[in-house]
Amino acid sequence: MHDVAREAGVSAQTVSRVIRSPGLVKEETRNLVRATIERLGYVPDSTASDLASNRSRFVAAVIPSVSMSIYEDAVRALSSELLAAGYQLLLGNTEYSLDSEEATIFAFLGRRPEAMVVVGVDHTDRAKALMRQSGIPIIETMDLTDTPIDTVVGYSNKVATATLTRLLLTRGYKRIVFVGGEEDARGIERRQGYLQAMAEVDLSALSLETGDHPSLMSAGISGLKKALELQPRTDAIIFFNDASAAGAILECQRAGIQVPGDIAICGFGDFEVAAHLNPGLTTVRILSHDIGKRAAQVIVDRLSGADPHPKIIDIGFEIIERCSIREK
Repeated sequence: MHDVAREAGVSAQTVSRVIRSPGLVKEETRNLVRATIERLGYVPDSTASDLASNRSRFVAAVIPSVSMSIYEDAVRALSSELLAAGYQLLLGNTEYSLDSEEATIFAFLGRRPEAMVVVGVDHTDRAKALMRQSGIPIIETMDLTDTPIDTVVGYSNKVATATLTRLLLTRGYKRIVFVGGEEDARGIERRQGYLQAMAEVDLSALSLETGDHPSLMSAGISGLKKALELQPRTDAIIFFNDASAAGAILECQRAGIQVPGDIAICGFGDFEVAAHLNPGLTTVRILSHDIGKRAAQVIVDRLSGADPHPKIIDIGFEIIERCSIREK
């Protein structure tokens, strides 16, 4: 560190700040020090200082899948904001398993993160206890709850699906089916939103569980077939997410079913594929980038001693209307 300071013409303390708290250093000085570090090949050894200061300078994030674009966008925003404040992100993938989430949380806490971000508000009792006892900021994301472990940053799955269902109702659809996710906490919330909107207009509701993973395209294929078998005059289907909805649209094309002429198809998430299907998929856009960015801001402020944020932060959502439903 002293070699870097001498070469850059700054103090060792300035070099330390560039490494650990770059936001506190002027951009010109920060760039100079970083260029010197790169030229000299200096690799900071944080072990001793971390032990002395009880600071690890990393934040743990526990997500259900590394392959889903909604999580990728959130993680990218989270990482970018944290990096600018001098924190690194450590990522864990649970593959939608609460037991795996619990094990990942336990392992991460042993590495002394300064904060933790988790997806969802549904956790095992032990995972909840571990997070509550950790003494670090815990940010739940991608959902909302009135009783967060610490702070929650997300949107209401129930409100979003109710809003999407009401859109279909305003377009004259009456035999609307919801497919997927009954064993998943987010799926349950989405199903409740659908049921609420249908009850508001005294229409019969049909909610189906396909037996497949609700996020797979195959779940959309089997869900479409099951819906038409149980309710042949189904005129609209809301799927758990865009992947299953995409599977349904492709199956409609194979079966000669016109979308939206014979049936409307809707998804959830606004995955990249949604805009490129033919017809384009009507869906709920999750503002995942905004969720990741706000979660990072909460963490950085909390760790700096400030706490200007509420415990429940509703980022909201957008309904993206495309050609998979009929126009007004």
